[in-house]
Amino acid sequence: MLDQSIEALSTKVLFPEKPTIKFLPDIKKCPCCYHPLKVRNTETKRIVYSLHIGAIRVHRSFLHCKNCDNPTIHTSEDILTLVPKHCNFGYDVMVYIGKALFVYHQTINEIINSLALRNIPISSSQVSYLGQKFIVYLAIAHRESNPKIKECMNKNGGYILHVDGTCEGTSPHLISVLDEISQFVLGNIKIATENAPQIIPLLKEMKNNYGMPLVVVSDMGRALLGAVAETFPGIAHFICHFHFLRDIGKDLFNKEYTLIRKKLQKHGIAGKLRYRLRQFEKNEEMPVDFHQLSHLTLSNQFPGKLDASQFKAICYVLIIWALDGKKQGVGLGFPFDRPHVVFYQRLNIVNNSIKKLRQSHTAAHYPDIKPILQLSNDLQSVIEDIDCKEVFPVIVKKIQVFDKLRKAMRITLPQSNEGLNDNGQQTDIKSIEQKVKQFGNWLVNSKIYYGNENYKKMIGQINKYWEKLFADPINVETPTGIVQIQPQRTNNILEHFFRDFRRNFRRKTGNNNMSKMLQTMIADTPLVKNLQNPKYMKLLLNDKSTLEERFAEIDDKIVRYELNKAKQKQEKIPVQIKKIIKSEKTMKLFLNLF
Repeated sequence: MLDQSIEALSTKVLFPEKPTIKFLPDIKKCPCCYHPLKVRNTETKRIVYSLHIGAIRVHRSFLHCKNCDNPTIHTSEDILTLVPKHCNFGYDVMVYIGKALFVYHQTINEIINSLALRNIPISSSQVSYLGQKFIVYLAIAHRESNPKIKECMNKNGGYILHVDGTCEGTSPHLISVLDEISQFVLGNIKIATENAPQIIPLLKEMKNNYGMPLVVVSDMGRALLGAVAETFPGIAHFICHFHFLRDIGKDLFNKEYTLIRKKLQKHGIAGKLRYRLRQFEKNEEMPVDFHQLSHLTLSNQFPGKLDASQFKAICYVLIIWALDGKKQGVGLGFPFDRPHVVFYQRLNIVNNSIKKLRQSHTAAHYPDIKPILQLSNDLQSVIEDIDCKEVFPVIVKKIQVFDKLRKAMRITLPQSNEGLNDNGQQTDIKSIEQKVKQFGNWLVNSKIYYGNENYKKMIGQINKYWEKLFADPINVETPTGIVQIQPQRTNNILEHFFRDFRRNFRRKTGNNNMSKMLQTMIADTPLVKNLQNPKYMKLLLNDKSTLEERFAEIDDKIVRYELNKAKQKQEKIPVQIKKIIKSEKTMKLFLNLF
């Protein structure tokens, strides 16, 4: 009954026919001669779409004076508060689509279906176009609000600028800048490659719009370091502790880790173990009463001699445990998570365990210990690999050194359950600095340091970036007095945003590769993050109650110019060239020209 009631009140039912709305000018008499104005022409065929009603037929009258030489044509401008010039979809439809795409991450088909219930037929290409248009309107409104945004940040005592970028394969680099204190995304650019000359204009724009930042935080990319040094001379520049540790770890043991990973892949050990599991899981092979196995394990009451089913159960558990090593980690990625090392280590432990089982049972027990022998044969190619044998003790020692540095810096710790959201907060920066200094002294004075270029490079990196790693609290003047601000030790604010960006893209498309999307998207798309910030929205709306009202104030000529500029920047192959390169015949003809 509720569904029927709602359906009966839907826009489609209430307005089965397109209603006609008349738009007449307020002025009725000529301002020059005061004679009544006459109808010059009317517009009756235009159809526009609004969320509240759906399709609307517009009846718009154009008046002029026949009595004098005044050439002015008078018409109602009220229609421009509903829809932009030369458009059929209202501001409310555009805002609805923009929020659905970029805030609620709906698919295009979901948006089409929801608008159909509101009596608004729309194609997928129109949804995409209105989504782009929404970003352009938002970017223009953001630029127009710069003075108020600057005033707001000055009340906070200034701003801490975080700079970071993302890319996918051969896609352009999307660079975004954000204020740590207010959490406002301030600007964005798309560049072909991450280099200082292309990043500097964005940073100069920030300096012109908002003044000099209190501090800049970024990763260790040379382009970013160079661009910040040139644009903000004398401003403290700190590097993200997460990025610093990640680069240190990759330099330290990436070579050994890659070798182990490739060897495991070459020997196909994971596939062999999964095959054994499938064999066990067949009805006739299924080991056991697992409740009994669990009880025997917890009570430590295994019998001296095992029967066939118990051997199968032991093999089953050992294989699952070994394969589970590939899932070990807390979501931080390499080098913080090392699942292939854990997997290889568990394979060795499993091999040693089944060796002891074989030794405790004679050849007479062969039918019972057959699963053990099969598992042992599966493991031998990996266990006997000389390269893995040589590399494993080396990488274990390097991991111990790396984890010691992580502990000193008190971030990305193995026992942390925050994963990539670990900001390393609630820590005294001076004590961290002291711990890292103690770590450096320990490593330099240890036996493993001498003659090892990897450890020397590690100490060199720490010394090189020492001044950029440890930020003292900043005293800033605000209208309420002096406030002490501690810059974050990570660039996780932007990293978290980019991760959400990727996750939402996957949700909408089901595709993990963002390369094509980054090529076609408008650079200012990350500004949508600000829409969830009430302070920012108050500044953006400029005393208007809705985004629709705010967008209606923007000159449509500026919007068209920005849209055309965005289209020109997209890396598209001309249709005529596509026809040539896709056809083998036409490509041969083309090559024969030479």
